[in-house]
Amino acid sequence: MRTTVTIDDETHEFVAYYARAKGISLGAAIDELIRKAQTAPPASPPEILRSPNGLPMFPPTGKVLTSEMVKAAEEEEFDPKNFA
Repeated sequence: MRTTVTIDDETHEFVAYYARAKGISLGAAIDELIRKAQTAPPASPPEILRSPNGLPMFPPTGKVLTSEMVKAAEEEEFDPKNFA
């Protein structure tokens, strides 16, 4: 079936890269990605851990967050585009 769709630039860039990497057409890439999304298992909600006093905690990752790391982050200039 032939049809016209409008997608944003970021989506087009992703699909075009995917198509080139797989050696398929843009339409075939879009079809393949939609089919993958339809059959993907639903994401399970994150487990929320609580401290002994009931406060929610980040899950353990094995990484240590030092006061020096916090100070460095505080000194960086805030750019809202980095959090979008």
